[in-house]
Order: sequence, then C-alpha cells, then structure tokens
Amino acid sequence: MRARDLAVDYESVNVDSDAVAAARLMAEHKLPGLLVLDERGEPRAILPASQMVKVLVPEYVIEDPTLAAVVDERHADRLCRALAGRSVSDCLPRDAPPPPIADPDDTALEVAALMARVRSPLVAVAEKSKDGTRLLGVITASHLLNELLETSAG
Repeated sequence: MRARDLAVDYESVNVDSDAVAAARLMAEHKLPGLLVLDERGEPRAILPASQMVKVLVPEYVIEDPTLAAVVDERHADRLCRALAGRSVSDCLPRDAPPPPIADPDDTALEVAALMARVRSPLVAVAEKSKDGTRLLGVITASHLLNELLETSAG
C-alpha cells in the first residue's frame, strides 16, 4: 500500500489562523494535532495538541509543577484566555521543524519509519514540483496502525 492510498482529508489551519479556533477544532474532532499550512497552502508545521495545552499552562507552573496543586479552579478556568488574540504561528515552538512529508509513492513501511523517526502523530502526503508542494492528504498514526494491523491479520 502506498502513501497516496493511505492519505485522507484532514483538518488543517493556516499560520495566521486564530489560536482559539484551532484549539476548538482539535478538541471537537479529538485530533492529535493539526497540519499548519503557510501562506501558499503548503505544509509548514505540525501543531500537536500537547503543544496547544502547553501554551495554556503558565510558564511558572511548567517550571515548578507543584504550583499546579495550589492554583484554584477559578484561576484554572482562565487558562484558555492565554490563546485569546493569538495566531497559530504564536503557538508553534520557535524551533518548530518542518512537517514530515511523505512522497505519494512511499510504502506504508516508509511512512511508518518517517513517523517513528520524527515522532509525529501525523505525516503529510504531498507531491513536490518546481511549482511548489501540492498536499494530497494526511496519514495519522492511528490510521496507519489500523491499516498495518488489518494487513497483518489477513
């Protein structure tokens, strides 16, 4: 099975998209992350849900987790305000690597190896040409596992 056969339509956002809307998209669809596209619609980064959660948590709590126990629920409810007025690009780490991109002709094993090597919950499948990159879809880790398990059971 080739990457083009495994790729599915998947939610994506633009670097300039609203961070609150992106967080809602992740939450409502229970997504492990979002594919972030640049101004030209080409894959720019993967925004894992864990990174979005990290943006919500105050830095002082990350540095000293014991402080999380003393923050009352009233203040915890305000965490999502950290996303207000921010864009998706504001939520990406400064050193965010480019997203893993599989060639449409890559095998399932090649996609699995890429996903494992970069520890990404998803891989973009795209055709690269002199005119740019054309996104065909995305392969999630859970979808890839499902396909691999079905193949081995048959």
